[in-house]
Amino acid sequence: MSLSFLLNNRSFLWLLFFINLLGTVYGYYWYIPQLVITEPIYLVFVPDSPTASLFFSLALLGILLKRQSGLLEALAFVTLIKYGVWAVAMNGLSLIVEGDLSWQGYMLMASHGAMAIQAVIYRKRYVFRSVHLLIAGVWTLHNDVIDYVFQQFPYYRVIPIYFKEVGYFTFWLSMFCLFIGYMLVIKPRKFNR
Repeated sequence: MSLSFLLNNRSFLWLLFFINLLGTVYGYYWYIPQLVITEPIYLVFVPDSPTASLFFSLALLGILLKRQSGLLEALAFVTLIKYGVWAVAMNGLSLIVEGDLSWQGYMLMASHGAMAIQAVIYRKRYVFRSVHLLIAGVWTLHNDVIDYVFQQFPYYRVIPIYFKEVGYFTFWLSMFCLFIGYMLVIKPRKFNR
């Protein structure tokens, strides 16, 4: 049995759906302390990673039910990679600056790294087009504005120390994710017609 066969097996996809759904629920639970003090207007933009895994869970459900949504898939692809890489980077920065990282920090690095990897693994299943990627870009860049202009970013002790640098890194990470969304999903499909 090949790895590709396993990863695309319906039973495995259902398992992956439920794992991501549980991760989504846990992620929203993790954000509760921040959400209870967040102004209502910002609530949808604060829990970045759980929302990314929610997009992916719904995209997987669409694949499983043969009712794919290009918009959900574009949002999932861009945000899974962005917040997966971002969380690994912020926990890595915390380890470098503080000299130590809790077991939760290592768990976040592993789970968020897996988020980014699964987005890339399933890229050939996605049906999103340029318009969907554009909308995902507006969502993602707007979220950056909410995080770094209105200061609704996730709580990490190192972010206030390197606020400008983290904001700058995050903006370019968003742009990179949009670029690879085009290069890995849209462009290959254009040339395979």
